Amino acid sequence: MAAGLDEERRTVYGDLVLSSLSAAARRTLEAMMKSGYQFQSEFARSYVAKGREEGLREGMLKAKAHDLLAVLEARGLEVPVEVRERVLASTDVDELDRWIRRVGIVSDARELFATTGS
Repeated sequence: MAAGLDEERRTVYGDLVLSSLSAAARRTLEAMMKSGYQFQSEFARSYVAKGREEGLREGMLKAKAHDLLAVLEARGLEVPVEVRERVLASTDVDELDRWIRRVGIVSDARELFATTGS
C-alpha cells in the first residue's frame, strides 16, 4: 500500500485516484471523509493514529519551545536570534526539558546550551 511511499508520491497517487473517480463518486468520498468517516482497514486506522501521535508530539515540542522563550523574555533576558532559532528548531524532548530546567537560573539566554550543570 502507500505506507512505503514518500510524502510526494502518496500525494500524487491520492490525487490520481481522486481524479479518476466520477464527479458523483468523488463528492460521495469527500462527504464521507468530512462527516467523520471511520476507516475500515487496519492499515488506514494505524496510519491515521500515527499521524495524530506525530501531530501531538510536534504540538508539544512547539509549545515547550515557545514557553521556554516566553520565560526568558519575562525574565527580561535578551533572546538573540540564534538562541530563538535553536530552541524553535529542537525536536528533542529531553533537550527542551533540560533547557526548561535551566531557564530559571541562567543570566544570559546563551547559557541554556551549556553542557555542564542541570
